Amino acid sequence: MNEKHAKSALTYLSALMMVSTLMCSSTNNYNSDSEDQIIPVNPEYFIEEGLLEPITKVEYQLSDGTTALCYKIVTNSTPTDHQMGPWCPTHLDDGADKGGIWMEGGKIYDVDGAFIKNLSTFYKDAKWKLYQEDGTINITDSKEACEAAARPDVDPAYYNYCVQCLPSYTESIKQVFYIPITPMAAPPPTDQNNHRPSAAHAVRGDRPRRGQGGPPGGGGGASIIGIAFNGVNFDPPAPTADILKHYTLAPLDDSGGHINPHAGYHYHAATGNTKKIKQKDVHAAMIGYAMDGYGLFELLDEKDQEPVGLDELRGHYDKVRGYHYHVGPAGGNKFINGFKGKTGGYTATFQ
Repeated sequence: MNEKHAKSALTYLSALMMVSTLMCSSTNNYNSDSEDQIIPVNPEYFIEEGLLEPITKVEYQLSDGTTALCYKIVTNSTPTDHQMGPWCPTHLDDGADKGGIWMEGGKIYDVDGAFIKNLSTFYKDAKWKLYQEDGTINITDSKEACEAAARPDVDPAYYNYCVQCLPSYTESIKQVFYIPITPMAAPPPTDQNNHRPSAAHAVRGDRPRRGQGGPPGGGGGASIIGIAFNGVNFDPPAPTADILKHYTLAPLDDSGGHINPHAGYHYHAATGNTKKIKQKDVHAAMIGYAMDGYGLFELLDEKDQEPVGLDELRGHYDKVRGYHYHVGPAGGNKFINGFKGKTGGYTATFQ
């Protein structure tokens, strides 16, 4: 090969290598947004007493159809770091300590007797009346009543009732979470129902088995949002419109949770009562993992400041925590707006 041809070949090879490098670099940037710090799930963060069996590693099919090594986490939806309830006050004279909280318009309201009495004014609808003439509040006081009210087509007998389901109704529940050990970005990001933007029939994750699945349970999402360190799941938005249109109220307790007879105790708000992993800097504390393996952190940091630079999913990146989410305000009825990564799965069954 003469010198001219050798130089041409060398130039061509160099250009080819540069294009190849750029393509690989572009692909990596697209998948990780130049975020090179990926933090794996830490099983030691979970409270051992909240587990039905030790956490194990298993191969599991993710939301995009690929298979990855996941942590299998088995719980019974019972928190060990705080008490459950109360939810519904029993009398109009009861104070805030006898009831839970309600989310409306981005705010949290104490569900005390005065709040129950004022519902017709609060919602500007005279049909609201959850109490008797003697001040006794109508409450679902049995499993049968709970099941009749906790469904999309609420039994008319339970219109104008405060709906609460007790822990004893779901004692035999078994929940299994499959969470990718190492988070894997899945561009474009999915919404919290695992739908990709502009893709009406995108691949979905496992749907919670909710039976009838109405109020006071979670939303109709294709996946739960994540898991707290106590083993309780963070649920999609509560279907408050369905709850309210039947003149029912399904309060959360002060920890942001309530019970669905088909899915057990779960959270719709982060109120600061669950186990948290404090950070060495002023960053907000960690409270769990999303179903794609990225960390879930509180809204406010140690200086009571909200995070800056969040993306549309409520996440951002730093070199200490990698990509992670910050949950929304407790009154917003939404933890995050979607998933950056490929999600694992979840099932709830009764033994």
